[in-house]
This record gives sequence, structure tokens and C-alpha cells, in this order.
Amino acid sequence: MTKYTLTKTFFYTLFFALFIISCKKEEVNNTDNQITTASEAIAQSESHPDSIKTDQAKESSPPVIQENGFYNALAIPKDKKKRDSVYAAFSKKYSEKERYAILALNRLDSKSKWNSDTLIVPAKIDTTLMAYSPFPLQLDVLNEVKKFVIFSYPIQAYAVYSNGVLVKWGPTSMGKKTAQTDRGLMFANWKKKLAISTVKSEWKLPYNFNIHNTHGIGWHQYDLPGYPASHSCLRLLMKDAIWLYSYADTWILNPGGATTKAKGTPVMVFGDYPWGKRKPWRKLLDDPNANNISVEEMTKIVQPHVEKMISEQSNREKVADSIKAAKASEAILKESEPAEN
Repeated sequence: MTKYTLTKTFFYTLFFALFIISCKKEEVNNTDNQITTASEAIAQSESHPDSIKTDQAKESSPPVIQENGFYNALAIPKDKKKRDSVYAAFSKKYSEKERYAILALNRLDSKSKWNSDTLIVPAKIDTTLMAYSPFPLQLDVLNEVKKFVIFSYPIQAYAVYSNGVLVKWGPTSMGKKTAQTDRGLMFANWKKKLAISTVKSEWKLPYNFNIHNTHGIGWHQYDLPGYPASHSCLRLLMKDAIWLYSYADTWILNPGGATTKAKGTPVMVFGDYPWGKRKPWRKLLDDPNANNISVEEMTKIVQPHVEKMISEQSNREKVADSIKAAKASEAILKESEPAEN
């Protein structure tokens, strides 16, 4: 081999070695950049108690449901186009009733559906919501109470019991931190299909049922934004407001309407909301039983008031029977009156 050939071979070998080293450095740099970007994204998500950990390095791709067992997470992007794309896929994948149930689990109505950066989505959809009830299905302590409605501040949800059996539950938005809903035992008073708010006359309150006449507290349909937002009232989805409007009993007033002769359905509000912390229903992603209220806990909350509830229930039945009997007697008297010539 000539000297010229050896020299040429040496330079080709050197050039190839330098090229390989350069490529390796570039690959390492790119990997480091990706790790840094992902780390920053996780740090940003952890800085907000309501965010899930997402890889922002892949933000150009539409977010997808993250498989997580009983509940999954659907990340909602801030960018409008991406958000619209997610909603289109969401609407295509789930029926109207299924979407309604998913939003209800996130304490949202359709108007406020994107008031969240993440939706919890059950792996299997039960449109009645009963499969996801955080309330016990049976409460023996309420066996003698025919109708009972209870609102939980901690999980922003209500439950309805008939003779100790859970017949319905759903989402609510209760009083915000500066205008919290009164706690304790109350009773349903009067109801009105369309009430006007005493805070702002522009606010219309469909299917309003008053439970605290002095403080003007009641349950009714209004926006569910995914957190406690009301001026002390108990906001409900329209379907729930209509259902409760028909279910609960009103008070019975004495002649003249100045005093109460009998109280309506017992209603209780209990607990405290974790202000400034992660929304309670987001914990379902880690533990599907995170929001569950045990029979023992519910019994402890309700039991001190059962005697009062049964007493008022008995009184109302007597008053209602008395009024019914009086009306029947009045009808008989009218029928027995001689007809006018």
C-alpha cells in the first residue's frame, strides 16, 4: 500500500470518528432537553392541587384518557382548538346521558363543562350514578324516617333516603367560602317553580325549595362550576331540582300564615370543604373509595337528630290527616245542603 493511500485512509477514519462523536453529543443533548421539559411540566402540574401530571412535551398531541383503573383521567387543554377537538371526541365516544353522568361526577353542568383541566371518567358508565355513590346504600338509623335529604360540604354532593334506603344522590354547588351554607338540621319550608334571587334580581332560580326562611337558603337549579360558588344556597342540576321539588314535603302553616303548624321534610347540611386543596372527587383517580362516607360516620352525624325528625314527621302526619278530614267533612256538608230553587 502506498504512503498516499495510507494517509487518505487515516483521514477518512478520523473524519468518520468525529462524525459519530458529534451525533452522540447531539442525541444526548436532545434527550436532556426532553427530560428537562417533562420535569418542568410535572413541576407545574404539581404546583396546582387540581392538576394531574401530564407530559407537556407531548402537548401538540390531543390529550387522551389515561387508563387508571376504576376511574380514568381526561386532560382538558387550555388551547381552544385542542379543547374543541377533545370535546368533539368526547361527544363521539359517549352518549348524551353518559356525558351528563361524567360531568355530574365532576360537579359540573353542560354550561360549565370545561371549567376544569381534568375530568374523572369511570371505566364503566352508570347513567343513574348509583354505582358511584359515596353515600351508604342503607342507613338503619333512618328506618323510621320516611323522607330525608342530606348535603355533604366535603364532597359537594347530596343524598336522599326513604326509610333508610338511598334512593338518589347527585352533585351540588354549595355556599362559597365567604357565604357558606348553614350547617345542621333544617326542614323544607315553601317552594316556588321560579324564584328571584334576593342578591340580584337578574338571577332566576328554577324549582326553588326554601329550607331556611330567615336566611333565605334553599335548593334550586343553577350553574354547577365544579366548586362551591353560591351565595349560601344549594345549587342543583335541573333534573335533580325538578325531582326534589316533587319529592320533598312543604311546611303547613296555621290560618293566616304567620306561624308554622307542621314542618316539612328534614334536611341536613354537614362538614367542611377543603378550601384551596385538591378537589375531593379528583382523589378517585388514586382511590375509587376516596369520597365514601361510612355507615358509622353517617350514623354519627344523623343519630342525634333522628328523634326530632320522627317527632316532626308524626306531627305533620296528624296535621295533614286533620286537614284532610276537615275538607272531607266540609264536602259532605255542602252535598247535604238543600239545592236552591
